[in-house]
Amino acid sequence: MRFLFPLIFSSVSSGHNFSPCFTSRLLRALSSKPQPSTLTTFFNWQLPPMAAPEESLRKALAEKQLAVEAQGNVVRALKAAKASKPEIDAAIEALNSLKLEKSSIEKQLLASVSGNDGDGAFSREAFRQTAVNTLERRLFYIPSFKIYRGVAGLYDYGPPGCAVKSNVLAFWRQHFVLEENMLEVDCPCVTPEVVLKASGHVDKFTDLMVKDEKTGTCYRADHLLKDFCNEKLQKDLSISAEKAAELKHVLATLDDLSAEELGAKIKEYGITAPDTKNPLSNPYPFNLMFQTSIGPSGLNPGYMRPETAQGIFVNFKDLYYYNGNKLPFAAAQIGQAFRNEISPRQGLLRVREFTLAEIEHFVDPEDKSHPKYSEVVDLEFLMFPREEQMSGQSAKKIRLGDAVSKGIVNNETLGYFIGRVYLFLTRLGIDKDRLRFRQHLANEMAHYAADCWDAEIECSYGWIECVGIADRSAYDLRAHSEKSGVPLVAAEKFSEPREVEKLVIAPVKKELGLAFKGNQKNVVEALEAMNEKEALEMKAALESKGEVEFYVCTLGKNVPMKKNMVSISKEKKKEYQRVFTPSVIEPSFGIGRIIYCLFEHSFYTRPSKAGDEQLNVFRFPALVAPIKCTVFPLVQNQQYEDVAKVISKSLTVAGISHKIDITGTSIGKRYARTDELGVPFAITVDSTKDVTIRERDSKLQVRVGVEEAASVVKSVTDGQRTWEDVWANFPHHISGSADD
Repeated sequence: MRFLFPLIFSSVSSGHNFSPCFTSRLLRALSSKPQPSTLTTFFNWQLPPMAAPEESLRKALAEKQLAVEAQGNVVRALKAAKASKPEIDAAIEALNSLKLEKSSIEKQLLASVSGNDGDGAFSREAFRQTAVNTLERRLFYIPSFKIYRGVAGLYDYGPPGCAVKSNVLAFWRQHFVLEENMLEVDCPCVTPEVVLKASGHVDKFTDLMVKDEKTGTCYRADHLLKDFCNEKLQKDLSISAEKAAELKHVLATLDDLSAEELGAKIKEYGITAPDTKNPLSNPYPFNLMFQTSIGPSGLNPGYMRPETAQGIFVNFKDLYYYNGNKLPFAAAQIGQAFRNEISPRQGLLRVREFTLAEIEHFVDPEDKSHPKYSEVVDLEFLMFPREEQMSGQSAKKIRLGDAVSKGIVNNETLGYFIGRVYLFLTRLGIDKDRLRFRQHLANEMAHYAADCWDAEIECSYGWIECVGIADRSAYDLRAHSEKSGVPLVAAEKFSEPREVEKLVIAPVKKELGLAFKGNQKNVVEALEAMNEKEALEMKAALESKGEVEFYVCTLGKNVPMKKNMVSISKEKKKEYQRVFTPSVIEPSFGIGRIIYCLFEHSFYTRPSKAGDEQLNVFRFPALVAPIKCTVFPLVQNQQYEDVAKVISKSLTVAGISHKIDITGTSIGKRYARTDELGVPFAITVDSTKDVTIRERDSKLQVRVGVEEAASVVKSVTDGQRTWEDVWANFPHHISGSADD
C-alpha cells in the first residue's frame, strides 16, 4: 500500500534587496577620497539589517517551524510503514531543506532585532566593548575611586576626555551663548528645599523602585521590565508575532504605567531579581535627589540640584532688569547636576553626577516668533512626530519650515532652537543619519507644556535622549512667584492707554475653606486658572442653577461649586501696560551623553599595513579633538629635534594644542598611538627646511615649509580651510611609513 503525504513548503527569500538609502550611502562612500573611516564604520554594527520586517519574519518562522514538524511526522510515518528507501530519502531531503530554510529565517530575524549583519561584522555589544576598552585604556574616562573598586554611576574624565569635554563646552558657548547674546550665570549646586518644593521636585522627582525581598538590593522597576521585553524580542526567536507586538506595546507605554500596573506586569512575566532570582517587592516611589542640610543646625534642609534651570528661574527678575526690561532674552548655565540613580548603568549615559548645559529663553506668550528663524527654516533632518509614533511608522526627513507651518512644531522659537541644536550636534561630529528629533507623546508631557521634542542619538545602546527642547509655557515662573511672593513678570508698555474689558475671577476663600478644608488651595488655583470661556460658562450655570460640578485637575475629580464660593465678572479698565508672566523655551543638554555618543560615532578600526592587527581610530573633527596636532622627528637626530621644538613653539603661540614625541619608536607606531587619541594632524620632521603634514583618516601627506607648518594646521583646525584645500595647494608626499 502506498502512503501519500503532502509536503509542506513556504518560501522566504534568502536574498537581500538593498534600499535606495543604503545604495546611495555606499556609492557616496566608495566614490569619495580613500577614507577608511567611512568604509570601516559603515560595515560595522551600523549596517541596516537587510531582512524582511520583523513581524513578517516571526510569522514566517512560526510557519516554517510547523512545516518542519509536519515533515518530521512524514519521515517517521514512512519509516513506520516500512516505505521504500527512495521514498524515505526524498522525505528526509525535504526535511533537511526545510530546516535550512528555517535556519536562514532565524539568521535574518536575529539580524533584524540585534543589529548584527550576521557576516562577521561587529555586533553592537562587541563594537561597544572595543570602543569602551580603548576609551578607558587611553584614559578618556575611567570609573571613579577605581582602587577602592569604584562606585556605580560615578566616572572620572582623564586628560583626553577633559580636553574633549572642554572643547564641546567651548563650542556650545560659541554656538549658543555668543551667537544669541545670552546672559550666562553660575549658581550653587546646593539648593534650599523651598526652591525645589516650589518647582515640584521634592514631591514628584521620583522613579519607581523594587527590592530583592531577601537581600534588599534595589532595582529600578521600569528598567527590569524594559530589559525583560528587549531580551525576549532580541533573543527569543520562538515568540509569536502577537507576543512580540504585545512586548513592543509595553515598551512604548512604559513611561505611562502606574506603580500598580508596573507591578502587575512584573508579576505577569515572572520577573525576578537579576542577580539572585529572588522575588521582588511591589514598586514604590524613590526620590532621586541627594538630600543634605545647610548649616550645622540641621534646620535648613537642602538638596544637591537635580538640574541647573531653577537657578535661572529664581534670578529672572534681576536678569530681566539687567537686560533693560526687554523680552525676549535667554539665560544660560553650565554646571554639575546630581541624581541618586537607583541602578546606574550604561557608562556615561546614566550617572549620578553629570554636566548639564541649559538655556532658558524667555518670550512673550502672545508672540513666539523668532527674528532669526529664517536661518534654519530650510534645514531638513529626521523628525519623529507623535502621530508617526502612535501609528507605528518610522522617523522621516522633514523640512523644519514645513514642520512649523503645519503645526507639527508648536511655534517659531521652538523650531529655531530645534534647528540650532541640529547644527550644533552635527558640527560636533554626530552622524546626521543617526540623529532624530522625537516629539513627546501626550502621556510624556507635563500638563502645562505646549510642546516638547528630544534630540535622540543612536548608539550601541539604542536611541538615547541627549537634548530636550521644551516649551514649558509660564509654569516655572508662576510656581516660584506663588511660593516666594515675588512677582516674576514682564511688562509691555503701550504708547497710549487702552481701555480693556478684563475678566475678574474672585474666589471667596472663606466659603471655599469651609467647604473643602485642606483642598482649598487646589480649588482656588483651578478657579484662577480658568480661561475666559470656561469662566463665563460657569458664571451662567451658577446664575441659572446655583451650583455646578467643577473639575480640579490637581485633585483629579469634580467638586461641587456654589454661587457664594466665587465671583465672576467683567470690568472695564484703562491700561497703560500689559503685565504678563513670560513663557519659557528650554533646550537642556546632557553633555556626558553627547560626548559618549560622539565617542561611538567617531570610533572605527582599520587593518595595519601588515594586515595582522586592527588599529583603533577616533575620527574626531578638529573642533573637538583633544589634541589638534602631534610633532614627530622622523628619527632621533638633534637637528630634527631642534626643528620639532621650533614648530612646537609656533603651535603654542598659535593656541594649537599639540604633543611632541621625540622617542625612538617607529614613525608608524607613533602614528597609530595618536590616531587612537583622535589627533587629526601629524607633523613629521624629516629635514631642516620642510616637513610633512599627515591627515589622520585619509593618511595622505603634504609637504610644507617649516615656517608654514603651524599656520597651515591652525587654518584647518579653526575651520578657515579644509584638508581638501591643503591637499590641492601643497606638494604631495608619498611615504610607506604613513601606512605603518
